[in-house]
Amino acid sequence: MGLGKGDRWLIGVSTLLLGAAALTRYVPAGRVLPFVVAAAALASVAAVVGRAVDGLGDRLGSGATGVLQSALGNLPELLFGIFALRKGLVSVVEGTLVGSILSNVLLVLGLAIVVGGARHGTQRFAAERARMMALLLLLAVAILVVPTGTAQLQLPAAAHEPALSAIASVVLLALFVLAIPPSLRPAAAHAAGGGRDPGGVPRAAWPAGTAIGLLAASAIAAAAVSDWFVASLTPALSTLHISQTFAGLVIVAIAGNAVENVVGIQLAARDRMDYALSIVLQSPLQIALAVAPMLVLLSGVLGGARLTLAFPPLQLVALGLTALVAVVVVFDGESTWLEGACLLGLYVVLAAAFWWG
Repeated sequence: MGLGKGDRWLIGVSTLLLGAAALTRYVPAGRVLPFVVAAAALASVAAVVGRAVDGLGDRLGSGATGVLQSALGNLPELLFGIFALRKGLVSVVEGTLVGSILSNVLLVLGLAIVVGGARHGTQRFAAERARMMALLLLLAVAILVVPTGTAQLQLPAAAHEPALSAIASVVLLALFVLAIPPSLRPAAAHAAGGGRDPGGVPRAAWPAGTAIGLLAASAIAAAAVSDWFVASLTPALSTLHISQTFAGLVIVAIAGNAVENVVGIQLAARDRMDYALSIVLQSPLQIALAVAPMLVLLSGVLGGARLTLAFPPLQLVALGLTALVAVVVVFDGESTWLEGACLLGLYVVLAAAFWWG
């Protein structure tokens, strides 16, 4: 089966936005426009990635789909972090890592649960997998407490912060590798959220070769746009008078997680909560277990600013609250729109707390 009219339109719009982002990157276009166009291009690439992964979803299963979707969705964040550290933007990178977790668990999951609950009432999903991902996220946050605590309490280990962060990063990466096989395992069947759209009408699938080819091309495009995004970031923040911390926690995090923003909400609206939860929760889990420790280790060898796992206290508190709330929401294998509204409310308050830096 070939691409539908809507699919071709989506790819065409994404191509146009990529061209516009490249043009505003290399041709003088002010201090804000390149930033806005690069963010729009990143979101359009995310939509293509989401549609391609959705086309593979019924072939791969919800677990493998979530891992693949999140890995591709987090690639721009990894590249963004590398480029930003080389420019010395440590606060932006810290904020982006924390903000990616907050935006996925609170904003994206909250919106997905609200939209899905409003359309379908109480939604059910495979609780075992969701609990595993939420508990791993909580464990990752617990590991981050150690380097942050030693730095804030001025313990002897604080003098060896880079070494302690490297040890913690290796442990986190090991946990990430150990968590991959359970994530790929098929979920147990349950009453709702099975692999079809409401009304029993499946969405047209793309040929596997086409989907994989577009995923590869989109990953390359996302890498380029991430570089342009970093280049336009500092001039735009200076012009708009936005702090680096807020930009990383909210603006960059939301733009960088556009894949999950689009796909997770779409899947929940179609009553496919297993897929939605797998995609939305896999992303912050990969940020905590893979992207953050990789950036710590890479920052020690690639030059530029050095990143450690000693985060500002309020950011760590925000991470802890988010992980705890995630465990509570998914533990029973059911979700309602009110739970989603609670997640959104917490996100708004946390974002407001970081507005002033």
